[in-house]
Amino acid sequence: MFRIDLKNRKPIYEQVVENFKRLIISGELGEGARVASIRDMAKELGVNPNTVQKAYRELEVQKYFYTVLGQGSFIAAPPEDATRKDISALYEKLAAMVRELVFRGESKGEVALFVKNLGEASESKEDLAYDKN
Repeated sequence: MFRIDLKNRKPIYEQVVENFKRLIISGELGEGARVASIRDMAKELGVNPNTVQKAYRELEVQKYFYTVLGQGSFIAAPPEDATRKDISALYEKLAAMVRELVFRGESKGEVALFVKNLGEASESKEDLAYDKN
């Protein structure tokens, strides 16, 4: 379910956030699903509860989670009110990644094909991994 790499330079809370986002976007965790308590998740991952709390708070800020006092945290509905600013920020991240791929030697055609395939895979909710073979 979760991929936490303790040797990774990325902070653990960011890895928790990315894992939840991956599961939500892929549809493995659906709207309204209850997520494990902070204490239970920390125990499952073998990390400090403050780390999980920071991740949960970040997921709430990004509107992937919502919390009901006394009942726990739940997966939020996909945002219908994504602002132009939010969308622009995501395009900027994508553009930066494309520029880096081209800088590292990938052809623009390969990158474009990958993005096209990624879009088609996301419509069918399947995972698409890079495989040049």
